[in-house]
Amino acid sequence: MLQIGVSGHELTAQERDWLQRDACAGVVLFARNFASRAQVAELTQAIREAAPRPQLVCVDQEGGRVQRFREGYSKLPPLSGFDTLYRADAAAALALAHEHAWLMASEIRATGIDMSFAPVIDLDRGNLAIGNRAFSPDPDIVAAFTRAYVAGMHEAGMPATLKHFPGHGSIREDTHFDAAVDDRSLEAMQATDLIPFVAGIDAGADAVMMAHVTYPQIAPEPAGYAPRWIGGILREQMGFRGVVFSDDIGMAAAHSAGGVKARIDAHLDAGCDVVLACNMKMVEESLRAIEGRTLDTMCVVGLVGRGARGWDGLLADHRYEEARARLATVPVATQDAGATSGAINVGDVA
Repeated sequence: MLQIGVSGHELTAQERDWLQRDACAGVVLFARNFASRAQVAELTQAIREAAPRPQLVCVDQEGGRVQRFREGYSKLPPLSGFDTLYRADAAAALALAHEHAWLMASEIRATGIDMSFAPVIDLDRGNLAIGNRAFSPDPDIVAAFTRAYVAGMHEAGMPATLKHFPGHGSIREDTHFDAAVDDRSLEAMQATDLIPFVAGIDAGADAVMMAHVTYPQIAPEPAGYAPRWIGGILREQMGFRGVVFSDDIGMAAAHSAGGVKARIDAHLDAGCDVVLACNMKMVEESLRAIEGRTLDTMCVVGLVGRGARGWDGLLADHRYEEARARLATVPVATQDAGATSGAINVGDVA
């Protein structure tokens, strides 16, 4: 299945046609799709009405520099500030991360959108794409925050997506722009980057997004193209039973598989359930490329939200303003290794 990008604040006739295709599982929204809370809610409803089956509507609303919707939404601090708080008072920091997750998810669900691709559980070890999007360089601290964040999202009625499996934070390159290779062994990964994913799976995370990073000691392909990573390690060894998303096939590091069809085939053959084609220029070719494949058209239905209370109910909840006030106390680093990352770009998935 594919999850696609659309061009603006309203659907075009071509985009309505795309949503009719059997291969289309949903839409990823970006800043280019946002003008106001009311407008993006109307766009989301139009997406649902244009399609013959349930559509999964998602966004990247992590906080910090990766927050697609801003006006009318809480200014969410980047996750790295929680590390400082944790070292002073671990319990208080974890409780505040839970509130960050609840607030983010509550606002997105109130808008009628199903899911934000969150949390980032990569390690904060200097990667140009990750930077202050990560909780900490310490895998055990990230694991603790992962459990808290997944619980906060679930409390708000939103599925949680762990990204970017099996860990994007320990190499320098930004996969939006460059190929990235991590030469560590599986044992080294299990002792570091994989620890938060184990915690997230144990906490009941609903989905995982793959990294476009190659780990040649473990598999010759980037992780999202590697059956060993998805089928062998993630599903068989780690016991994950949820939905596996690729990262965006328009990113530079995805090009190693070849053209659009080759990238989609490689992801699906490796075990990804949903392939992200977020650049509108790629959508038609992507939909044609998937024709003839056997598709699980219902694979994302369990992630589609139901019964959101809407903005009026959220604003009437005293917890809402309390959470906003508490999150204003989270420190924000002045330096961010990912400040020029393609994750900022409205055409890219983070």
